[in-house]
Amino acid sequence: MDEKENFKEKNEICSRTLKTGSRTYFFDARETRAGDYYLTITESKKNFTETGEIIYKKHKIYLYKEDFSKFQNILDDMIRFIINEKGREVISERHQKDFKNHSFHHQEMKEKRISDSKKFTNVNFEDL
Repeated sequence: MDEKENFKEKNEICSRTLKTGSRTYFFDARETRAGDYYLTITESKKNFTETGEIIYKKHKIYLYKEDFSKFQNILDDMIRFIINEKGREVISERHQKDFKNHSFHHQEMKEKRISDSKKFTNVNFEDL
């Protein structure tokens, strides 16, 4: 076994996998040459070519210990924001049979508000 292969084996410390439909997330603790640890997060998404061949697109984030706290704070803030704004229910065409396109739904609501506003009489405070 050469030095590069030996380092690669030693480099992989701990791994966890999260499979979610067409995506798989890999969380890997790895070791630097100096002996410290860092985290890689890889998203692998299954796609198909025009010929039907399966391909996997991968995106990777390298996260080092000096950034853990700031990264975790921002990630926690963003998750809280999304849950507070939209709740935990998944809203998507893929997950809901009665899903309406977001922009189409907003246009319908805007038209309804305009229609409803025409039902009221404009009154100026100066008129009272």
